[in-house]
Amino acid sequence: MSGVQSIERAFALLRALAVGSAGVTDLAERADLPKSTVSRLLAALEQEGAVEQEEIGGEYRLGSALADLAGAAGPGYNLVTAARPHLIELTAQTGESSGLAVLEDGMVYYLDHVDAEENVMVRSWTGEQIPFHVVPSGLALLAAARPSVIEDHLRQPLEPSTERTAIDPIEIRRRIEHVSRAGYLWFHREYDDEISSVAAPVWGPGRREVLAAVHVHGPAYRFPGDGSADEIGALVSDAASRLADQLH
Repeated sequence: MSGVQSIERAFALLRALAVGSAGVTDLAERADLPKSTVSRLLAALEQEGAVEQEEIGGEYRLGSALADLAGAAGPGYNLVTAARPHLIELTAQTGESSGLAVLEDGMVYYLDHVDAEENVMVRSWTGEQIPFHVVPSGLALLAAARPSVIEDHLRQPLEPSTERTAIDPIEIRRRIEHVSRAGYLWFHREYDDEISSVAAPVWGPGRREVLAAVHVHGPAYRFPGDGSADEIGALVSDAASRLADQLH
């Protein structure tokens, strides 16, 4: 393997890890590389601090050396690394899975996910795109959008995902205004009949833009459960605010 080819493949692995931690097999599939090549490159990248294992024999994630380089490049380049501690804390507080998303081509793109330790978990959508109107993250990401931008999104085909999915533009505009004021937004069984989710925007400086959305989701039969939906929403909003402060 030439030096240039090694660099290209190493960057392919780093890009694959940018959407979330993974094991050797998953990384080989994401980067379309042989497992033996992935193993060798991960060992070299780990020595340089570019990747690290979550535990011995566990999944790999981006390492602290990349965080330092990303920080030198400016805020926003380090979004996944900066957000992960807040996601871990949210999952510990709520007992449910948490995640990070951005808006891409009118779709919600999931950047990262932290699993809960419950027997019944919601699967990870890391690396997937979902229509903006079926999950609260999508509307949270539009909380600072100009009316013309929102109207562009509402001109998309708004197909329901379940019988509870809101597809009325008036209702969607109302929800975007609500998340802008309240700081978080709940959806119950709107993307999937078995899932409830709450999301909060990560505001940019002066609340002129939304950089990302933080969310927590879990099985609808237990989430939010006995806990107060407002209290859980406040936890998600607080995590998003701390992440925003860290990125500014």
